[in-house]
Amino acid sequence: MSRELKLRIISAIVLAAVILAATWYGGMMFRVVAGLLALLIYYEWSTITKLADSNPTGYAWGWFAVAVMSGNTIFGESSLDLPLLSGFAITAALFPVLRGKNWWLVGGIIYAGLSGISLAAIRSEELTGFVATVFIFAIVWATDILAYFVGRAVGGPKLAPSISPGKTWSGAAGGTFFGVIAGSTVAAIYHGRISIVIIALALVLSIFSQIGDLFESFIKRRFKVKDSSNLIPGHGGVMDRVDGLVFACFTVFLIAVVHAAITGDVPGSGGGIVPGF
Repeated sequence: MSRELKLRIISAIVLAAVILAATWYGGMMFRVVAGLLALLIYYEWSTITKLADSNPTGYAWGWFAVAVMSGNTIFGESSLDLPLLSGFAITAALFPVLRGKNWWLVGGIIYAGLSGISLAAIRSEELTGFVATVFIFAIVWATDILAYFVGRAVGGPKLAPSISPGKTWSGAAGGTFFGVIAGSTVAAIYHGRISIVIIALALVLSIFSQIGDLFESFIKRRFKVKDSSNLIPGHGGVMDRVDGLVFACFTVFLIAVVHAAITGDVPGSGGGIVPGF
């Protein structure tokens, strides 16, 4: 076994242990992880997109915005999450609208802020929040791992050769299939049954987790970087590890927001915002 592979395995084990422990304990521990994740994502996003060079004032504003949102995620009220995110994003939009800057600052604030907000909202304090979070983890991890192995074994046409040349349609289909199986298994253990809603949700989250992976690959290719950073030994950066996860969490969170806007029925916290939980 090569030294690099050993480093990747050790880093993966340590990272998984920290995330799972925080998920199990929930509360302040998980909120700290969610808030820290948002800050690290903004750091990597702004580094990749060279915000400090292209828009130094906006870059500083982004740090302030994400720091405030992370602080609210950890210590504040969840009811302030969306107003804060909306306010900071709209203010950041003044840079490209009035000063001719690019839109990467707005994207970074939304991407980083929503990462922490959605994760904390899904986990919350309840048992259903814990199960819903594990449900999402299972889908994303199974999709990611099995897409790689199925793609390597089966091969075939490329999924998005201009964005991520290594990904294949067979890998995407295989990852989605096993992602649905993994998510349905978690739901079946908790509920004692599997519903159509759970299967449909697992399918959607698996697909969107792969879209998240492709989205990050697009950004890295756009700015000609290999990894989002070198924060995780052997793995690259935080965004490299959580791109699929945050997109899956975005999807769940936005489904809950749209549902509330349409019906007026505000979902509960934790697993209450995940359909089927």
